Amino acid sequence: MKEKIKIGLTEINEYARALHCPTRWRIIRFLGEGERSTKEIRNYLEEVSHYTGRQNLYYHLSELNSAGIIEVARYKEEGGGAPEKVWKLAIKQITIDFLKGDLDDETSD
Repeated sequence: MKEKIKIGLTEINEYARALHCPTRWRIIRFLGEGERSTKEIRNYLEEVSHYTGRQNLYYHLSELNSAGIIEVARYKEEGGGAPEKVWKLAIKQITIDFLKGDLDDETSD
């Protein structure tokens, strides 16, 4: 896991989209405790919040993964079915450098 990354204005939208939802923050905090399978994440969300279903969970995991915040650590084989993904944090801290990057239509008023 990368402990820290530094981003500028051009990258901020990518992370803002990935972090806009409280469910995703719950997933990040849970993964901060260590690697977790998709099933473990689903069970955790059922315990601590309003859970909206498996397909929605895959969407949240995909968005966090696409932004590089989480990643697949490994696959877990159980019961002869498709292997289950085990997730981990890819980064622990994001620092925003407000002076890095150019302003464009997406980051200006």
